[in-house]
Amino acid sequence: MRQGFDWRTILGLMLGLAASAAHAAPPTMLDGAIEQMKPRSYLWAPEIAPSGPVMIIVSLKTQRAYVYRNGVPIGVSTVSTGKAGHKTPTGVFTVLQKRVVHRSNKYSNAPMPFMQRLTWYGIALHAGNLPGYPASHGCIRLPLAFAKLLYGVTDLGLTVIITNDELVPEVSPQPRIAQRDDSAGTDVANTYMWQPARSPSG
Repeated sequence: MRQGFDWRTILGLMLGLAASAAHAAPPTMLDGAIEQMKPRSYLWAPEIAPSGPVMIIVSLKTQRAYVYRNGVPIGVSTVSTGKAGHKTPTGVFTVLQKRVVHRSNKYSNAPMPFMQRLTWYGIALHAGNLPGYPASHGCIRLPLAFAKLLYGVTDLGLTVIITNDELVPEVSPQPRIAQRDDSAGTDVANTYMWQPARSPSG
């Protein structure tokens, strides 16, 4: 049986936190709820991991952006990436520049609120129209509210991975040292002794 959490568990936590903040019962969990998100929708639960380094993974196939902090998913959003003839490039990028108010130098001075530049040739994360399919000139469009929230937790140099794959990393499983593996004929309790009293301040 696989250890750890998957996106359904994290989604449940996100929905629960969002409902708690709104003093309401969380929505019923559905299989594939993230895949069923409507255009312009997002989930945001930064309380799950209040601090740590942030990373973003954008899936061109699913038109979703996943935000991790300290290795834990804290947000997911629908996106709109590059249309035919203006493909969004895949690879590993870093945030090179940030501007709350920005306009495109290439495309008719188009507004790009909460812009986070990924390349010097016109690719960025920013708020924009999300029709439910790839429609940009290569940028990654986000819902306005989500773009603002994301802007608030990122720094220059942040890693952004853009992939054609629909799969994204999950929270890592429980460390092996904390597991018991009777099938191997060993007892972790006999090979590792947990004695927190010996280091009360550490």
